[in-house]
Amino acid sequence: MLLKEYEPLLRDYIAGEMDQDLAHDMNHVLRVVSTAKTLCDAEKANRSVVIPAAYLHDCFSFGKGHPQRSQSSQYAADKAITFLKTIDYPQDDLADIHHAIVAHSYSANVPPRTLEAKIVQDADRLDALGAMGIVRCIQIGSKLDRTFYSQIDPFCEDRDPDDAEFTLDHFYTKLLNLEDSMHTLSARAEARKRTEFMTQFLGQLSVELRR
Repeated sequence: MLLKEYEPLLRDYIAGEMDQDLAHDMNHVLRVVSTAKTLCDAEKANRSVVIPAAYLHDCFSFGKGHPQRSQSSQYAADKAITFLKTIDYPQDDLADIHHAIVAHSYSANVPPRTLEAKIVQDADRLDALGAMGIVRCIQIGSKLDRTFYSQIDPFCEDRDPDDAEFTLDHFYTKLLNLEDSMHTLSARAEARKRTEFMTQFLGQLSVELRR
């Protein structure tokens, strides 16, 4: 069976596995897949590893604040391989798919050791940047009932950021640093554009808050 014939099976499976987390929904998966395909072509990587890993990277996830949150990608990788075996996906690709899913996670802190794993990680992190990254950050903060910003010091100029309390602080604890974590040249170029947009957003927000 060709990869294009497996893809509808991957899409149907993950559509039934995603929960109601608005920032990690089926639309997130489809964006990561689309970005991963673009990076894969640019970097000449193995689509037979990248595409299933991109589809299945969030097939399992512990909730925010769960003590095993950092292990989510390991559980997801195991679950993904179990599914891929049921559709007779080529055995030779399974180990690399498993690694790519494990290594995609920010909280797992597992270094990607293959080009394909680097691409899946880059694609997932790019979705946390730019206009969509701003939207997703606000969605998550709202779901967790966090105050959007500190009235005293919204932009962490004279304090350490605390994104457990303030949503806007997440820009300073993580989002603005993601550009430096990109592995592939094509992802770095895209991350630069998206980070610049987020910086412009913060600049405009600063003007509005200080009037």
